[in-house]
Amino acid sequence: METTLVSVGSHVPDFEMETYEPSHGDFGKVSLADIKKAGKWTVLVFYPADFTFVCPTELADLADQQVKLAELGAHVVAVSTDTKFAHMVWRNTEGLMKNVKYTLAADTTGAVSRLFGVYDSSTGLALRGTFIINPEGKLVTSEVNFYNVGRDAGELVRKMEANVHLMANPSEACPAKWTPGSKTLKPGKDLVGNVAAAMA
Repeated sequence: METTLVSVGSHVPDFEMETYEPSHGDFGKVSLADIKKAGKWTVLVFYPADFTFVCPTELADLADQQVKLAELGAHVVAVSTDTKFAHMVWRNTEGLMKNVKYTLAADTTGAVSRLFGVYDSSTGLALRGTFIINPEGKLVTSEVNFYNVGRDAGELVRKMEANVHLMANPSEACPAKWTPGSKTLKPGKDLVGNVAAAMA
């Protein structure tokens, strides 16, 4: 495995990848610079490979949440080391992929996967990594699973909701299982040892 070169709290270097864009059935390119210029959040979802088994279940689950993520200001990019051509064929033949409208990016050299520390040099594939980058280019969320454990896109939405709230309210913190409208915490000397009372 490669060492992570970008860590939570740091700014992510610009990257660019070729893509298949299911929303208009054509090829394109995606770059972090362009997403930031548009004032969007970047959600990167790395997965091992097209035409595999757990992967289409994950990307279908992500497709079910793509409207909510877009409403939160996120540009979703699913990434594997396959080519854009493989992405196109898989998207258009696998039944579970029929509702995928978000960007499918081709990290054929593994450069972006290496940047986020999910590239497995023994297989040439990416592990199941999920990363949220804020509109300023700072990495705020990182999650990595091994090949055999699929993710829950509902939890990704919850993390996006929390990050969007905290960007607008930087003096607050979100406790476990926080959802919009529930209590947040305001760190300070009065909260030390009194979290239970603050949550009541």
